[in-house]
Amino acid sequence: MTLLKIGPHTVQPPVVLAPMAGITNAPFRTLCREFSGGKGLFVSEMITTRALVERNEKTMQLIHFDETEKPRSIQLYGVDPDTVGKAARMIAEEDLADHIDLNFGCPVPKVTRKGGGSALPYKRNLLRSILREAVANAGALPVTMKMRKGIDDDHITYLDAGRIAAEEGITAIALHGRTAAQHYGGTADWDAIARLKEHVPEIPVLGNGDIWSADDAQRMMRETGCDGVVVGRGCLGRPWLFGDLVAAFEGTESGREALPLEGGDGRRAGAQPTLKEVAAVMLRHATLLGEWIGDEARGVVDFRKHVAWYTKGFSIGSEMRRSLAVTSSLDELDALLSELDLDQPWPVGADGPRGRTSGRNRVVLPDGWLDDPYDCAGVDADAELDTSGG
Repeated sequence: MTLLKIGPHTVQPPVVLAPMAGITNAPFRTLCREFSGGKGLFVSEMITTRALVERNEKTMQLIHFDETEKPRSIQLYGVDPDTVGKAARMIAEEDLADHIDLNFGCPVPKVTRKGGGSALPYKRNLLRSILREAVANAGALPVTMKMRKGIDDDHITYLDAGRIAAEEGITAIALHGRTAAQHYGGTADWDAIARLKEHVPEIPVLGNGDIWSADDAQRMMRETGCDGVVVGRGCLGRPWLFGDLVAAFEGTESGREALPLEGGDGRRAGAQPTLKEVAAVMLRHATLLGEWIGDEARGVVDFRKHVAWYTKGFSIGSEMRRSLAVTSSLDELDALLSELDLDQPWPVGADGPRGRTSGRNRVVLPDGWLDDPYDCAGVDADAELDTSGG
């Protein structure tokens, strides 16, 4: 098994939870860690550097880590080198995290239209300045980055960006094998991950895209030679995937109790859960959200977006699905779940693609963004969103 080093931190097995806005908050990370037995690296949802530096109340809650989270990992989004540097210094000096990841992969319009996320690596000099400021101000904290292949097939940037990252002291690079224009559609290009690994052999390269199972993760590493995998949409409604990944990488076919559940022995890693086991995880997820937010009703409301992912493929009925998606209390959620046929086995095909799968034909960019890959004119502090999320 590959030994993945992120600065002083050993990530074994080499599995990372991808930052996902509105998803990878502290409660979801807790679930994933419980299933993995604490093994792997679990990254916070995207944090805007301006909001962090200004100590935005919502942002300060998003960077909260459970005392059992080690290492603590924050992903930052920013387009202004000075602000990114200030955020990195704040994290280091105030001991807010143990690892900083930089977002250059987000494809959503509200980010790319300002020159951020997956649009930014096209501006090579700007990318270098941001990386330099982040590394210089992070002190002893390792700084990594996540990116896509480029803006579209005519504007591929990942090899140039990888070389710049290696030269500026970035500790590891994660590559999503899609362009921004692909969004989450089509098939991830694993060959690009292999090419990046060959291009920057001096630092770890992690692969991301179309990992729906532990078999997919191991196959990606075999086929690309990458040093680890980053799992995003594959774990939506399936936090136990991290237990499966640990079992697969460690060769423990029989698995173990991945998450003790009240009244049961817990799901064994690698085993397909029944609807009863899924329902128990759903209730725990909603409970954790309420405790984190400090309000049960708000926690259950926040959980609603997860219902379709957890119940994908099960025979539930459209009316019941609608009811589950509008619950407002734990008792109501528990009562509805108890009405289901909980003996249902895991549905055939439910391990496949989940989450957003559509692509886009056009990436929203600032005016004139593609005119010159080196000119950084027009990028200023206004491009820093004042709230977090992507």
